Amino acid sequence: MEITAIQNKYKLKELELNALLEITQSINNNLPEASLYKIYDFTLRGNLNVKKMALYVHDQTWNCQVNFGTSINCFENDLDESFLEHKSLTEIKDRHDVFGEFDFLIPIYHKSAILAVVFIGGIEGSEDEEVKKSSVRFIQALSNIIIVAIENKKLARQQLEQESLRKELEIASDVQQFLFPDKLPYGPGLKIEASYLPHDRVGGDYYDYIPINENQFLICIADVSGKGIPAALMMSNFQASLRTLIRQTPNLVEIVNELNYQVLENAKGEKFITFFAGIYDYKLQTLVYINSGHNPPLLVTKSGIDLLDEGSTVLGAIHPLPFVNEGFITDLDEFLLFCYTDGVTETSDENNEEFGQERLIDYFEQNSGDDLRKVHQDIIINLDGFKGTNSYHDDITMLSVKVTL
Repeated sequence: MEITAIQNKYKLKELELNALLEITQSINNNLPEASLYKIYDFTLRGNLNVKKMALYVHDQTWNCQVNFGTSINCFENDLDESFLEHKSLTEIKDRHDVFGEFDFLIPIYHKSAILAVVFIGGIEGSEDEEVKKSSVRFIQALSNIIIVAIENKKLARQQLEQESLRKELEIASDVQQFLFPDKLPYGPGLKIEASYLPHDRVGGDYYDYIPINENQFLICIADVSGKGIPAALMMSNFQASLRTLIRQTPNLVEIVNELNYQVLENAKGEKFITFFAGIYDYKLQTLVYINSGHNPPLLVTKSGIDLLDEGSTVLGAIHPLPFVNEGFITDLDEFLLFCYTDGVTETSDENNEEFGQERLIDYFEQNSGDDLRKVHQDIIINLDGFKGTNSYHDDITMLSVKVTL
C-alpha cells in the first residue's frame, strides 16, 4: 500500500511538472490569450484530473473564461462579489448555488490587485488530505503563472494601443495644422489675424483665408461636432471640398449646398458642422456671406456693430437644406469682422456663468480701433481672468479681418 501511495505521488508530481512545462512553453511561444485559456483548461482537466473548475478573470468586468464539470454553465453566471473579499485559499462550504459544487476558492493577486478567482472541485486523490493540499497549491501556483502572463499581455497590448493612439494623434494634429493658412495678410489695406487654442491635442475647429482674384477673397470659420481624430479628418475633407468648390464658383449658395451634401454623405448624419463664410469684393465694396448655424460674427463699422446671422441651418444634418439665405452688405470701405467659435462665448466662470456674446460686443464698442493682435491678446486675457480656476472645455478659435481702403 505504501509503495502504491509513493508511486501515485510520484506520478502526480510528474504530471504537475509536465503541466508546468506545457504552460511555460505556451507563454514563451507568445500564444494569444484565448489559446492560453484553452491550454490551462486542458492541463487541469487532462493532466491533473481536476473534475470541476471555473476561472473568473477581471477585464473591466468579471467574466468566466474557463469552466467545466459543473451542472450549471458558469459562463452565464455572474461572480458573487463576496468572493472578492478572500485574500487566500479558502474552502467553500454551505452554498447551494453553482459555487457550492466546488471545494476551494483560489484568489489570484498581483501586488494588491485581484486579477482572477479560481474555483476547484473534485481533485484527483482528494481522499488523501496531503495529496489534495499539494494539488491545490500547485493549481494555485499554475494559475498565478498563467494569469500574470495574460495580464502582462494585456498591459503590453494597452501600451501598443496607447503608442498607436499617440502616433494617430500626432498625425491628426499635423493634418489639422495643414488646414490653416501658412501666412495671413497683414498689410496697410488688409489685416487678418487668427488665434487657435485647442482644448485637446486635436480639435475640431477650422478657419481659412482664400484669395479668389485680385478683387475678391473668401474668409471662413467652422466648427465640427465632436473632437479628436474623427473631427480632424472630417475637417480635412471639408477644407479640401471648400477649396475645390471656390475654384469652380464664387456662388456661396451653391457652395454651401454642396458642402452640406458632402458632410452628410461622409458623416452619415452622425456629425455636423457649423460654418460661416463671407466673400469681400474690394472693387464693389460689398460683403456677401452665409452663416450655417455658426456663432454670428461681429461686423464693426462706423455706424455700429452688426451680427451676421443670415444663412442656413448647420451642415450635415439634413439634405437638402430647408433654406439658404445670403447676407449682403454694401458700402463697406472700412470695417472689422470678428469671427469666433463657441469655445469663446461658452467659457464659464466658477459660478457656471458663460462669457457670452454681450461681453464681446462691449469689448468691441470700446476697442474696435486697436491693432488686431492686441485685440486677440486682450480677449484671451479676459477669458483667462473670467474663467478663474475653471478649465477651458472647448477649442477657442478667433479670426479677425480689418479692411481699410
